[in-house]
Amino acid sequence: MEFDNTFYAAVALVIFIAITLYFGIPKIIGKMLDGQIKKIADDLAEAKKLREEAAALLVEYEQKRVAAESEAAGIIAAAQEEATRLTAAAQVSLADLITRRTKSVEDKIAQAEAQAVAEVRARSADIAIEAARLVLTDEMNRKGGQVVDKAIADVGKRLN
Repeated sequence: MEFDNTFYAAVALVIFIAITLYFGIPKIIGKMLDGQIKKIADDLAEAKKLREEAAALLVEYEQKRVAAESEAAGIIAAAQEEATRLTAAAQVSLADLITRRTKSVEDKIAQAEAQAVAEVRARSADIAIEAARLVLTDEMNRKGGQVVDKAIADVGKRLN
C-alpha cells in the first residue's frame, strides 16, 4: 500500500497541531495578546488622567491669574487713595510718589503675569511631551499587535 504526498502532508499537519497544542502555544499567544490589550488600556487611562490633570491645572492657573489681577487692582486703588491724601499735603512730591507707586505696581503685575505664563507654558510643555509619549507608545503597541496577527495568519496560510 502506497501513500501519496497528500497523506504525508496531512499526517505532518496533524502532528504539528498536536505538538503546538501540547506545548500550549495558543495559550501563550493569547496571554501575549491579553498583555498588549491591558497595556493599551493602561496607556489610555494614563492619558485620560493626564488630560484631567491638565484641565485642573488650567483652572488653577486661571484662578491665580484672576487673583493676581484682583490684587493688582487693590494695589492700584490703594496707591490712588494715598495719592489723593498726599495732594493736600504736598503738590510737588505727589507726581514723584504716583510715578514710583505706579511703576512698582506695574512691575509686580508684569512679574506676576510673567511668572504665571512661565508656569503655564512649562506645565503645558510637560503635558504635551507626556501625551506625545503615550500616543507614540499606544501606536507602537497597536502596530505590534498587528504584526503578531499577520504572523499568525501567515503561519496558517503556509501550513495549508
